[in-house]
Amino acid sequence: MSRIGRKPIAIPAGVTVTVADDNTVTVKGPKGTLSQWVNPNITVTQEGAELVLTRCDDQKENRAKHGLYRNLIANMVTGVTEGYSKELNIVGTGYRVALAGKKLTINIGFSHPVEYTAPEGISFDVPAPNRIIVSGIDKQLVGETSAQIRRIKEPEPYMGKGIRYLNEVVRHKEGKTAGK
Repeated sequence: MSRIGRKPIAIPAGVTVTVADDNTVTVKGPKGTLSQWVNPNITVTQEGAELVLTRCDDQKENRAKHGLYRNLIANMVTGVTEGYSKELNIVGTGYRVALAGKKLTINIGFSHPVEYTAPEGISFDVPAPNRIIVSGIDKQLVGETSAQIRRIKEPEPYMGKGIRYLNEVVRHKEGKTAGK
């Protein structure tokens, strides 16, 4: 049996979990509501203050999805209680970011400033002109939004300029050397 799939999910106080007839799990907490459809071969049951996922048989596909759906639901419970956030650093002379409402204005060496609007459920925070904090309750959406912002100008290997995750290590290459 899947090691991850058989671990029960603890439901903290203030969080309600409902399983609909079409196998959709809805998690409601202090920060919001998330829902996820679960494969019919995976059964979700609530036992006290825990959620338990079981699979109908040991087919390869069902074994693979057992741990997947368990982690997706566990991430939803964490999201509605604590939330998720990712930090991005902007490295480069004159590179900066400004926040106006839900829109980021990024000056990153292009001939024009790049504007990025936050998708629904995502909020931005700019504590410094070279730092962005992306936060929300959906782990996948926070990660995808951070990746899209990073993709605007990825760190280049010679000078290291660009947008990178906090504590991301960029491998530097040696530049060209003069001939003999």
